[in-house]
This record gives sequence, structure tokens and C-alpha cells, in this order.
Amino acid sequence: MAGPASSFADGWKQTPSLLALREAIERGGRLRHVIARRAGLSESDLVAMEHLMREPLGPAELARILDVSTAASTGLVDRLAQRGHVRREPHEADRRRTQVEVTASGREEVLAHLLPMFRALDELDRGFTGEERAVVARYLAGVVAAFDDLERQPPPSEA
Repeated sequence: MAGPASSFADGWKQTPSLLALREAIERGGRLRHVIARRAGLSESDLVAMEHLMREPLGPAELARILDVSTAASTGLVDRLAQRGHVRREPHEADRRRTQVEVTASGREEVLAHLLPMFRALDELDRGFTGEERAVVARYLAGVVAAFDDLERQPPPSEA
């Protein structure tokens, strides 16, 4: 007897947009591995750089985001600092704490690996009208909301 999850999945009509989204998600996951390898980083290092390029973070904050121990986060920051990608600075509001900031050369190295994709996506985006971009943005915002909702859900109970 099929459970509710199997029953839904068996009857689910995956539209071209859902199939394209699935393919984009799969390709994005593979792309992170490729970019990390090309940059000589682990995937965790690359994910940390992505977050740090948005804003400086403390090692404990970075550990929470990456879902690793503070010791693992410290080791990761040490590796990135040795390569010159990040530096530790006193926290702006609390001088007892440190924050990790991406260096200009670290930012440039990561972005250089992504530049061909950024250019292609920019060209694609410019090919849409404002109304089309609004529909795409609404769809992708809904995707992000569905991901966030799933992340907050407790795991299904074992039967």
C-alpha cells in the first residue's frame, strides 16, 4: 500500500517549468563542486566565501550557517586566511569578538571563476521584458519560500 507521499508523487504532473527548475537545481549543485575544484577550495570553503562576500561574519556565525562545529569553522577560516582570501578583524561593535572579512583578492578570485556565468545570465535577463522578469521573480520567490518551508519542517516520522 502506498503512503501519502508516494500517492502524491505518482500522480504529480511535472510541468516543463518544474522540470526546468529541477534541472537548474541539479546543475547548480554540480556547478558548486566544479567551481570549488577550479578555485582549489573545498565546497565548504566556497560556500563560506559566498556568505562572507555578502557580509563579514564571526566564526561562530559562520559555523551556524554552514552547520559545522566552531572548531571546523575555525579551521576553514584558517585555510582561507592562509590563502589570502579572508582576514580576521576586530568586530565593529564588540572589540572582544572577531569578524571574518573577504579580501579584495579573495573576492576577485572567486568572482573570476563565476564571471562567464554572470555574463550569460545578465544577457538572458536583459532579453526579458520587465513584466516577464516580474513573473520569473515571483516564481523564484515562491521556490525559495517552498525551500524555506521544507527546511523548517520536522522530518517525517518513521512508520
